[in-house]
Amino acid sequence: MKTNLKWLNDYLTPGLDLSEQAVLDLAQQIELTAVEIEEVGQAAAKQDGLVVVRVDEVKDHPDSDHLHITQVFDGQEQIQVVTGAPNVAEGQLVILASVGSHIIDRESGEMVKIRKAKLRGEVSYGMLSALQEIGLPDALCPEPIENGIYVFDEKAGVNPGDDALEVLGLKDPMVDTDLTPNRADLLSMRGMAYELAAMTNQQVQEQQDSEAPVSATQAVDQVTVTAASQSLATGVALSVINDLTVEKSPLALQRRLWTSGIKPTNNVLDAMQEQLLATGQPLAAFDLATLPDSNLTVRLAKEGEVLGQGDGEEAIALRAGQDIVLVSGSKVLALAGIQQDPNFAVSEKTRNVLLVAGQYNPSLIRQAARRHGLRSASSFRLERGIDRSNTQTALSSAANRIALLANGTVAAGQALVGFNQEEQVTITMPLGRFNQVLGTSLTEDEILTLLRKLALDVAVDQGKLTAVIPGRRTDLRIPADLVEEVGRLYGYDNLPTALIDGQSTAGDLTGRQKKIRASRQIMQALGFDQAISYALMTPEKATAFNIGADHPVLALDYPMSSDRTTARQNLLSGLIDDVAYNVARSVKNMALYEQGRVFLNDNAGTQPVEQEHLAAVLVGSIAESTWQPVVKEREVDFYAMKGRVESYLENIGIENVTFKAAKEHQNMHPGQTADIYAGSVYLGYVGQVHPEFLAKQKLPAIFAFELNLEEMIDLAKRDNAYQPISRYPQITRDLAILVDADLANQEVVDLIWQTAGQHLKTVSFFDLYIGQGTPENKKSLAYQLTYQDQNDTLVEEKVTKDFAKVQTALVEKFGAEIR
Repeated sequence: MKTNLKWLNDYLTPGLDLSEQAVLDLAQQIELTAVEIEEVGQAAAKQDGLVVVRVDEVKDHPDSDHLHITQVFDGQEQIQVVTGAPNVAEGQLVILASVGSHIIDRESGEMVKIRKAKLRGEVSYGMLSALQEIGLPDALCPEPIENGIYVFDEKAGVNPGDDALEVLGLKDPMVDTDLTPNRADLLSMRGMAYELAAMTNQQVQEQQDSEAPVSATQAVDQVTVTAASQSLATGVALSVINDLTVEKSPLALQRRLWTSGIKPTNNVLDAMQEQLLATGQPLAAFDLATLPDSNLTVRLAKEGEVLGQGDGEEAIALRAGQDIVLVSGSKVLALAGIQQDPNFAVSEKTRNVLLVAGQYNPSLIRQAARRHGLRSASSFRLERGIDRSNTQTALSSAANRIALLANGTVAAGQALVGFNQEEQVTITMPLGRFNQVLGTSLTEDEILTLLRKLALDVAVDQGKLTAVIPGRRTDLRIPADLVEEVGRLYGYDNLPTALIDGQSTAGDLTGRQKKIRASRQIMQALGFDQAISYALMTPEKATAFNIGADHPVLALDYPMSSDRTTARQNLLSGLIDDVAYNVARSVKNMALYEQGRVFLNDNAGTQPVEQEHLAAVLVGSIAESTWQPVVKEREVDFYAMKGRVESYLENIGIENVTFKAAKEHQNMHPGQTADIYAGSVYLGYVGQVHPEFLAKQKLPAIFAFELNLEEMIDLAKRDNAYQPISRYPQITRDLAILVDADLANQEVVDLIWQTAGQHLKTVSFFDLYIGQGTPENKKSLAYQLTYQDQNDTLVEEKVTKDFAKVQTALVEKFGAEIR
């Protein structure tokens, strides 16, 4: 929030030192004690030489149809200035950038020096300026630059020779704070005054306008208000200002707004915005004559209701049963606390104004603002919590301010709904708790003095401190909050430091952490690049590639967007999104993996189960060599991915791995997908993503796997250990068999391992033949079996005996024909 320290001094006694160095010191103190500082300085930056001048003479340039030659008076002398401003006229008080002055160039943002110039033969000693030409952004200027130079109002109280930057407020020292969500009190001048008063030993003087004329008419005779439920608004107050005149605001008010980042509009709306900045209480103003009904209702939107936006803009469709609306008759006046229908807004024709102050449900305001993309200064404050004890006071002050500025009268009283007396928040805690937590030795008087600096009502009785919390401090609710307040005001730098008392221990990773880290290293060694995907996605994607049984989806109550509503139950959906992203950018070859958590919601009444999973995808071609010209690339296939899965499982320490054909995975190719087991434990699956699934997104063939890393961590109890390479020779045997065409290769391999004896080291499948010479419904499979003894030389007779057992088992179990 931008805080104008000159304005803030209206609240403080004796007041802050506003010299340049003092402001810098104050900013540092704020940063060390309260919140971070974004920027410190003046809106004028380093501009200078800008003065108020009176236009005494205007005549047309003889050689131009749009230039004018003016004579202006700066309080000491007449100066000739040539200008193209269409609105220049005699008697005006305007801004002159004199020769030698420095202003900010609105196009480049650079500081430029004004020099004497000759325009069509006439000498100009400076430049008459618009606000945009001296550094004020277009969005904050009350008039567009096309209208010409800025002209001071006759009631502005400025004189020729005055420093223009000073009278415009552009030299007021500003502090821009980056507020944390809990410090809603610092979103107002009032709250900031209490904070800085505590830091600098000042006294706070509350500011309130109350001197406007009051009419005999009661506000409730003109309007009333009801609320469907106190859960929507704990209180709504209405004030009426009658017989006013809507016009431009005085300069003193305008400069408060534009230095705070708000564009001045008219005296009614500007006073309302001033009150928002002063107290943090959002207000809404309506032209009373345009309301369809004198009774206003706060309720939830109904089906089909819309909020008009005026100027031919499409109306906003409201969410039935979700958006809080302010209604008059059958017309929706406003999306409460966020935006109002311009058709009921205050205009130059307005004579009677209805002013509304509401204490709306912060949660519903936050949801509606996000849902419709309508974040505003009002919704920002309502979301974080306003001072409910000050709403009626702020409304009364705003109504008086408007009446004084617009020459109106305030209707007596306020129309109210809600405002049931709330009990003040009281915190009770042992006094010794402060020193115990902070490590200090503060006395009772020192603790009470620090808390009273915050204007808290505190007392101590028999060692217990009781603090009554004012409504503006919505962040103070528990004893720890008071401890923090004492600590920060005492000074974090003053808190004692101490070494941790205890025996130091060597840091180490747990077995689980080691496996998770090793898993990533293995995947990277296998040529995969790590991807990190969103954990939130659509319900369809969240369940598209689940391992094992399906689980109920875990949906967010308040998602940030429609495509991030559900917690994922698999990693493959995110990786496929990554593939789509890369394909759209002409990346053809990809090897990506992700290791992360999925969320299984088996019981809606408890937190979901979080499982660590591992998934990967292969797309495109594999280059076996990047430097040998004879080695060609080949397209990825099922076996390329299966081989990588086998290598991963072997390196992570999983034994007895088997693959079984699987057809039940909905979005996987039924002929190229296999479930993966370690003994009887199901680990996951590997295969090709179904072509129909990919065709919808126009993606190439994707081969993928997903594994339950939790199961593997439990199975891989041992770490991989070095085993020396055997010094003894190997003996190989080739085995060719004729079997039924529907017999799976894995079944044959499993049987070989079960019957081949203890010296079998590897089984390599190297040939599949179906064709001429092969009987119908039969196929020929060929394997190479490698035998080796780790400690001795194998003899031929031993290998032959073990090999014969394999052949016999294949014949007996599968009816295989040995070829």
